[in-house]
Amino acid sequence: MTITQKQSRSELYKDTKIQSLLSFFISGEITELKPVFNLKHGYLYPQVESITGDREKVENFLTQLYEAGILDRQLYDRIIYCPKCKSQNISTHYCCPYCESFDIKRSSLLEHVKCGYIDVEDKFRKNGKLYCPKCKIEIIQGKDYRKAGIWCTCKECGKSFDTPIIKHFCRNCQETFTFENLEMKDVYTYRLNEKVKNEIAPGLIFIGPIKELLERLGFKVDSPAFLKGRSGATHTFDIAIYKSDEAKCLAVIDLATSNDVVTEQPVIALFAKIYDATPERAYLIAIPRLSDNAKKMADLYKIKVIEGKSASEVTVAIKEEIAANYTH
Repeated sequence: MTITQKQSRSELYKDTKIQSLLSFFISGEITELKPVFNLKHGYLYPQVESITGDREKVENFLTQLYEAGILDRQLYDRIIYCPKCKSQNISTHYCCPYCESFDIKRSSLLEHVKCGYIDVEDKFRKNGKLYCPKCKIEIIQGKDYRKAGIWCTCKECGKSFDTPIIKHFCRNCQETFTFENLEMKDVYTYRLNEKVKNEIAPGLIFIGPIKELLERLGFKVDSPAFLKGRSGATHTFDIAIYKSDEAKCLAVIDLATSNDVVTEQPVIALFAKIYDATPERAYLIAIPRLSDNAKKMADLYKIKVIEGKSASEVTVAIKEEIAANYTH
C-alpha cells in the first residue's frame, strides 16, 4: 500500500458513516458484503444504503474504501444495462439466425453408437422409450447412445440450425439490443482488508454508530467532547449529548474496551471527570463486559453501564436509554 493510501485512510476513518460500516466488519456481523438483486433497481447493498441514506451514493462510497485499501473486492457478477433506459431488468433471447425470431425449439442430438445414426431426440422417442430410426431397435438410455450436441428449429420460419444468435430484451422499456450496443458494469463483493485491521482503533467502530444514532434522534453531539469543570480544568469525554437548543450537557459517554473484561479503572476515571464537570447523566460503555467489582463501583457512583459485543448491541441499548430518559 502506498503512503498516499495510508493518508487517505486516516482521513476516512474520521467519517462516522465509514465508522458505522467498519463496525459491522470488526464485530463479525458482516464477513462479506454481498449485493442483493432487485428487479426494479438492479443490484443493491441494503446495509450500506442504510448507512449512507442515499442509494445513489453507495457505489462511490464503496469504491472510495476500495481505492484507499480499506476494503478488498472480488468480481461477483457483470450486469447488463439497457442502452435506452439504463434498466438492469433484462432477459436474454436465443434467436433464429435466419428470421431472428426467439420462438425456437431446442433439442438434443443423439447418436446411436452401434450404427452411427444421428438425429434429434424426438426422432428416437416412441411410447416413452428410445428406438433407433435406422436400426428400429430399442436403445438403452445411458448405454447405447451418446449426446452429439444441440439442434434448434425455428417455429416461425421452420429452418434448423445449431447455434442461435443472442439478443437482449429490456423488460422495462421493451428495447431489443445486441452485444454490440449493450452496456455492462462489474458488480463486486467486499471484505475488510486484513492488513488494515490494526489501524482501526477499537473505540472507533462503536463511537461512530452511537454518534450517528443520537444525531438522528435530534440531539446535538460532540465527539470527542471537552467540558470545563467547576475546578477550571477541562475534561475529555468520548461523547457529550446536548439538546439542540440548550447549552447544558445532558449526558456524557465514555467507552472502555478489553479482550476479556473491563476493570474498575475506567469507572474511577469517569467518576473523577463527572464529579467536576457535573453532567446530568454519565454512561460507561464496556466492551465486551464490565467486571462485577466495577459494576458495583459504577452503581455507587451513579454511572449507567452499557455492555455489548457489537456496535448493534450497544446502539440498541443506547436507544432504549434515550427513550426511557429523554422522550415524553
